[in-house]
Amino acid sequence: MSSIEISIVIPVMNEEESIGLLIEKIIDVMNRIDLSYEIVAVDDGSTDRTFEILHEIAERESCLKVIRFRKNFGQTAAMSAGFSYAKGNVIITLDADLQNDPEDIPLLLEKVDEGYDIVSGWRKDRKDPWLSRKLPSFIANWIISKVTGVRLHDYGCTLKAYKANIIKEVKLYGELHRFIPALARGVGASVVEVPVRHHPRRFGKSKYSIFRTVRVILDLLTVKFLLSYSSKPNQFFGLMGISFSTFGTVYIAYLIFERMVYGVPLSNKPSLLISVMLLIVGVQFLGIGLLGEIMIRTYYESQGKSPYSIKEMLNLEGRNEDTC
Repeated sequence: MSSIEISIVIPVMNEEESIGLLIEKIIDVMNRIDLSYEIVAVDDGSTDRTFEILHEIAERESCLKVIRFRKNFGQTAAMSAGFSYAKGNVIITLDADLQNDPEDIPLLLEKVDEGYDIVSGWRKDRKDPWLSRKLPSFIANWIISKVTGVRLHDYGCTLKAYKANIIKEVKLYGELHRFIPALARGVGASVVEVPVRHHPRRFGKSKYSIFRTVRVILDLLTVKFLLSYSSKPNQFFGLMGISFSTFGTVYIAYLIFERMVYGVPLSNKPSLLISVMLLIVGVQFLGIGLLGEIMIRTYYESQGKSPYSIKEMLNLEGRNEDTC
């Protein structure tokens, strides 16, 4: 087992005003806990002074490991990189904008000690606008819980704790980081949710946009497919195929019956051809999309490829075991 007990992974993008304060708070909290730790900050293509600040801190704090992407690959890729390079037996993730509170880290670790594989934070008293953030989040969490069968109040909270042996089995790409509890449940992980603090955003602005919701919905379809049919896709496509074939056969038989018994011509029913064509095209596109997801998954996992490209790293060369 690793001599490092806790790894704290922070995806960062353009957080020059908050990142220094966050790392200072994390170090203060972790120094009160009798556990060895490291902090893995993943700079996801920042264009401000975020990396320079991380570089300065890493020079004086050997426990801070920094990974810098060549460009912005997204939060999922940043978290995937952090998980890959983290050496702790337990991995904790949190946002870099100071809305997650490092003081909740001991609470998450207590639940891990109770035997849970994943401890998910719940921003019960969320400090975000109700109409633009809280209401869409409530609806999304309800839909995700229903579709995946893993019921959580707050899938979007980054503050989570994972046992390393579990999270390293979960392959991430797209926007799948928010579905980690559901994906991990698919490999038998136990999941629990605990209320955590949430602070108003002090610096900068949110990276969230309404277009992100569309990507989340598409990824939810992928997650449902991976959880239910990744090892038996024919049960999914075959069921649809049988359903449409049965419908078509029965309807054609009905039209033949009408033609032979009542003399109703078939040539005056263009709506039938149009509706059948649209259904077939829709099924084809959905099938191609899901098959494409399987191909991408195979591409990454079979060849050991990652959905990111690293420009440089600090305090990670040689995989040293320095801790704070």
